[in-house]
Amino acid sequence: MTETTTPDPSVPSTTPAGDLPPSKPRALWHHRDFRHLWAGDAFGQLGAQFTGLALPVLAVGVLQATEWQMGVLSAANMAAFLLIGLPAGAWVDRMRKRSVLITADLVRALILAGVVVAALTGTASMPLLYVAGLLLGSATVFFDVAHQSYVPTLVGIDHVVEGNAKLQATASVAQVAGPAAAGVLLRFVTSGALIAFNAVTYLLSALFVARIAHRETLPPREDRRPLVVEIREGLSFVVRQPLLRRMVACTALGNLAFGILSALEALYILRDLDLGEAALGTIFSAASVGALLGALVGRKAAEWIGEARLVPVSALAMGLPIALVPLASVLPLPPMVTLIAGLGLTFMMVVVYNIATVSFRQRLCPPRLLGRMNASVRFIVWGTMPFGGLLGGWLGSAFGVVPALWIAAIGTLLAALPVVISPLWSMTTLPTAADAEAETEPPE
Repeated sequence: MTETTTPDPSVPSTTPAGDLPPSKPRALWHHRDFRHLWAGDAFGQLGAQFTGLALPVLAVGVLQATEWQMGVLSAANMAAFLLIGLPAGAWVDRMRKRSVLITADLVRALILAGVVVAALTGTASMPLLYVAGLLLGSATVFFDVAHQSYVPTLVGIDHVVEGNAKLQATASVAQVAGPAAAGVLLRFVTSGALIAFNAVTYLLSALFVARIAHRETLPPREDRRPLVVEIREGLSFVVRQPLLRRMVACTALGNLAFGILSALEALYILRDLDLGEAALGTIFSAASVGALLGALVGRKAAEWIGEARLVPVSALAMGLPIALVPLASVLPLPPMVTLIAGLGLTFMMVVVYNIATVSFRQRLCPPRLLGRMNASVRFIVWGTMPFGGLLGGWLGSAFGVVPALWIAAIGTLLAALPVVISPLWSMTTLPTAADAEAETEPPE
């Protein structure tokens, strides 16, 4: 639905009828349904940031989790992307997106409420957090897929860029403000109370989305094709494109290494460095500023370096500053400063890399395959993260947290090899959808 500016019939026109200018689409500030989606997204993004901090703090501070247990928790949080990431896109396409969003929010609120009750009654345990993480991840998979698919339907094709920009800005603000707010709250409340507040944010998200008046028309059942056929077509496109295949390999390997880091970073900061829960929130919040900087310089970097060369350059660049994370335990600098610098620079280059590779994917893929291609890529590149979490837990238990972080840093650097050893260095521009169609369509 696209709202347009309409002339006031009470005001006489001074423009000849034949010369009337076309009406211009109004900004999305005036779009009632989008405002509700935007508000719901803001609360959902804030809730996601609180969850990412509160559950590890509960595990380390209250349940005294070991390195292996933190690895399993990290894997459980991401396992849904591996287990249901591929079919989720096709399933969501067969359902009303508004209903999926509301249901996902309510499920997440209910799960967190159960964790709060367990924490208050002293029955919380690591197995309970594993199950909660798995269920939260599953609901998030459906929410994310439905959210991305709902925006064009809700606002119309003319407002897609504006709508995505506003939602992305909200996500960036939440990434910066969320951990800091959670860290401040943890000075005064327990991790269980923070999780309760987190559940309320999901309820508010569901409330705003429920106020959306727009109703979708589902495609006829007879137009559906077998789920396996649609999944196979998307995977086939990804595998058969040489440059895309290299980028997917780079991202998947990088996420495997990041999975090791994610499993141990809270344990490292809270227990090994003994910086405290408030410091943990401050570190993540300050480092997230790097992601904002990456979003600002990404387009300019592509113009300066060339969109093709930017892929290997940014892949290498994100693997270097991450070494500051394990170095924070030995450098003669305040550990908080070292961690913020290392994570901030890494986040900045991750965003630059993502801008380059996602833009390439969107241009390369024919529109008819775009949804299935994105689902296939997400399945591959995010599917490695649960294995990274388990690997991080095992490495931390077997060799210690700091050696495991060094392995994560080296692994991030080595992950760049698929795009570093590639034709991208000698290219300036990247192929388009017309080139992809020529490669993927069978000869007549």
